[in-house]
Amino acid sequence: MNEKQIEIVRSTVPLLEERGVELTRYFYERMLKGDSQVEKFFNPSHLHNGGQQEALAGAICAYAKHIDNPSVLASAVELIAHKHVSLMIQPEHYPIVGKHLLGSIQEVLGLSEDDPVIEAWAAAYQQLAEIFIERERQLYQRQKTVKDGWTGFRELRVVEKTPESELITSFYLKNESGGLPLFKPGQYITIKLPDTVPFHSTRNYSLSLAPNEEVYRISVKREDGCGSEVPAGNVSNFLHENVEANDKLLVGPPCGDFFLDTKGDYQRPLVLLSGGVGITPLLSMLHASLRDCPDRKVYFFHAARHGGVHAFREEVRELAHSYENLQFRFVYNEPRDEDRRQNHLTGLIDSAFLKEHLPSNDCDFFFCGPRPFMVSVNQQLKDWNVPEEQLSFEFFGPRRVLEAVPV
Repeated sequence: MNEKQIEIVRSTVPLLEERGVELTRYFYERMLKGDSQVEKFFNPSHLHNGGQQEALAGAICAYAKHIDNPSVLASAVELIAHKHVSLMIQPEHYPIVGKHLLGSIQEVLGLSEDDPVIEAWAAAYQQLAEIFIERERQLYQRQKTVKDGWTGFRELRVVEKTPESELITSFYLKNESGGLPLFKPGQYITIKLPDTVPFHSTRNYSLSLAPNEEVYRISVKREDGCGSEVPAGNVSNFLHENVEANDKLLVGPPCGDFFLDTKGDYQRPLVLLSGGVGITPLLSMLHASLRDCPDRKVYFFHAARHGGVHAFREEVRELAHSYENLQFRFVYNEPRDEDRRQNHLTGLIDSAFLKEHLPSNDCDFFFCGPRPFMVSVNQQLKDWNVPEEQLSFEFFGPRRVLEAVPV
């Protein structure tokens, strides 16, 4: 890109801040109508609730702000590259996206094809595509070269199916022809449904056991939906209703940049905060930390509506019996009468709760859960003056949404 093009792209930032979601909404409608080969990469529920559009709008705006120094966005690039690799996005898919993105900018803003803004954004998109293609090439190469690694999708056998709560069921997966590549605690694998089902979808599911080379465990929440406003989850319902022990699933290798490094030099206690099915990556972190860092203090706090939807309650309790360095608390905001026998607190994981159950704010915090939970926890930790570098989370959407929504 030349200096003039950089200035033009940067000048579009105010417009993107104002109309970014409008633009990305139009873009997805345009692309998914015009190119069915990329439709399989997108989660309908994320498109339905606007999360996908918000995420892309935030990413485009951030890129425009830092167009002269994209390295500032390295963490965002890493997150997105892992998602792309998990879905098997290839270099040939980028021209399709670019065509529809530029077409959307032109049509939404009412510009001509040879307008300098279109030419500048064409150069900007090409620059960004090259960054992603190179990083994804590296990730694909690493997947192939690790022990027992693979790229694409391979069949793994379901050796066990276990209900964990009224909504969450675990599937244990093994490779019949060998071992499995070691993953990092917090990473996910990708499940691809067979071509025989009426809908073709892939979904990411966090691995919920400690890293190992023998068995993967995914713990899937059944997404029932709620009328036309919240569609039911095609993949989660298929897994719950149609997949049993001894069946096979098409699985992509581990991906994800939200993980706990248990090999590093840690100085502070570890705090794991989860809400609902957000427990799955943090449970893997919990197992790994207790196994690999036995002298590190760990606080595990989980929020659920009530005991019926609370998964892994006994698993966490058993870990606490085995490891003196683990403290845990369960918090229900809508407890049932039968939950009275359970050792839980009533309410929310809020500022008062954190200050009561933690020695100080000088901890490493990892948190994951539904958006309201994430917004609340993020705000509570910011208000408690926890440094940015001590916060790690997985959140679908632009960071500005996480920080801007009042709690």
